[in-house]
Amino acid sequence: MEAIDLTSSAAARVLAIAARQNKPPILRLSVEGGGCAGFQYRFGLADAPGEGDTAVARDGVTLLVDDVSLDLVRGAAVDFVESLGGAAFRVTNPNAASGCGCGTSFSI
Repeated sequence: MEAIDLTSSAAARVLAIAARQNKPPILRLSVEGGGCAGFQYRFGLADAPGEGDTAVARDGVTLLVDDVSLDLVRGAAVDFVESLGGAAFRVTNPNAASGCGCGTSFSI
């Protein structure tokens, strides 16, 4: 089992964003303190893997997670979801004890 998973829906979205911004299709997920539940997810395009990054590839896209963040999201899946509330990357994290309504923060 991979340390973290990237769904094909999320990979397709990263490809589209990266092409528009003329960047490589590399998505970085990091976890920071803050948000309404203690930790929050941060997404951004990266130019290349950094030292200590875990990399997972799917459909031509690479997902990068740094070592510290990986401890908090191990076993999670990164998806891209479109709903009436909008479109966003969503993390299904089995380590989160609770989350919040916005879906971008969690607690352990």
